Amino acid sequence: MRMRNIPNAADKLALSACYVSDPAALKGKWREHLHIEGPLHVEIGSGKGRFITTLAHAQPGTAFVAIERYTSILTKLVRKIPEEGLTNLAVVNIDARALADCFNPGEIDRIYLNFSDPWPKSRHENRRLTYRSFLDLYRGVLSPDGEVHFKTDNAGLFDYSLESFPAAGWRLAHVTRDLHADLPPEGNVMTEYEEKFSAMGHPIHRLTARPDRKED
Repeated sequence: MRMRNIPNAADKLALSACYVSDPAALKGKWREHLHIEGPLHVEIGSGKGRFITTLAHAQPGTAFVAIERYTSILTKLVRKIPEEGLTNLAVVNIDARALADCFNPGEIDRIYLNFSDPWPKSRHENRRLTYRSFLDLYRGVLSPDGEVHFKTDNAGLFDYSLESFPAAGWRLAHVTRDLHADLPPEGNVMTEYEEKFSAMGHPIHRLTARPDRKED
């Protein structure tokens, strides 16, 4: 996907109270940084930020980290944050492959993957965020009871993920091919993409996955 360049995006990010310019320096210290003793939830590919900022507002006792690799998109995310910031939210500009450089083993309680790029071509399989190497990466940073929540409108990526998670030693739960039919609206926080795709009549697919610790 081609991203529109926003001039001085990095400078605009630096003005946000939630932006963390050196996330590796907070490895093992995210709760301390956010002054939260509760769970730590991370969204990989936060996009324009409606999902993660809504959750941060609603759950002040949970620490949230929004990860997005495109600075131009991150500038749209930080616009949704009040000028004084959200004290339980940190925003970082990294690629998902750097996850283990920024989080200790077992530090994260939940990872959200929302409407990730499906990378449909076979030669790009290793870029999918539910590819085996990414699942192994998540396993390393998740707590013993940690889990991944995955949502997509792309049936092909969902079918792929239904196979890739178990093949990598993960147990699936709460699997649905029509989230909005199976879950009351108040039980689901929608992303911008989710609202757009569901309005077009696309069913939203969702699953929860936990690594089988016998694999460790």
